[in-house]
Amino acid sequence: MKKILTIAGSDSSGGAGIQADLRTFAKHDLYGFCALTVIVTMETDTWSHGVFPIELPVIDAQIKTALEGVDVDAIKLGMLPTPAIIENVDGYLKTWAKKVPVVVDPVMVCKGNKPLFPEHAEAIRTHLIKHATVTTPNLFEAAQLAGMEEITNYEEAKEAARRILALGCQAVAITNVGRVMAPKTSGDLFYDGHEFVLMEGAFIDTHHTHGLGCTFAAHVAANLCKGFSPRESVFEAKEAIKKGIKNHWALNQFVGTLDFPDSFK
Repeated sequence: MKKILTIAGSDSSGGAGIQADLRTFAKHDLYGFCALTVIVTMETDTWSHGVFPIELPVIDAQIKTALEGVDVDAIKLGMLPTPAIIENVDGYLKTWAKKVPVVVDPVMVCKGNKPLFPEHAEAIRTHLIKHATVTTPNLFEAAQLAGMEEITNYEEAKEAARRILALGCQAVAITNVGRVMAPKTSGDLFYDGHEFVLMEGAFIDTHHTHGLGCTFAAHVAANLCKGFSPRESVFEAKEAIKKGIKNHWALNQFVGTLDFPDSFK
């Protein structure tokens, strides 16, 4: 059985973060390791987020458990809540990104467009993107990484993808690009330096998308772990997400999540 490590945050509501990653890896018949970087909680009356970073020595010990204690076949990054943690992970990737595929999900927001940690963009740009086999920013994160104020149309999304690829990654998949197109679609943009591919899909009108970004990146990482190319990994992940959104369901009055078939083996 192939093994994959996720270095990411814990979502107390279960739909995103480490919980989404491990659930996705299991559906791909992969053995998942995890290193928790932060615990995210929700206020029960407003569903606003509480963010509680984990101490660096604890994170370091978790990473060593997987990488030095066992070995892995792929690595997926999620929420890394401080520049110090980002720099520490960079130290591992300098070695491991030469051995195994790496997916960087540059988490800067939980929901909306206000960054959890404003200094993240520069640290991620400097220390993480260069190691990525694929990076999977949403529109807001892509603009931050590309040094753009905002992405408001398809041409700006393409320019952001060019700038992000220039940071050293092998491929970029910008999610939710269809939101700034007319008519609105569920299109995502893939770019590997050779061609731009808009992965189209009919827009499904639901706000039950909690964990969508984490889960998409986890599917990409799982596919890479199984030997798929970056393009194949992203396209297969897109198809999986379509199925998950179609089977969405409500967690409570504030948020809903995705549901998937039994297996992607």
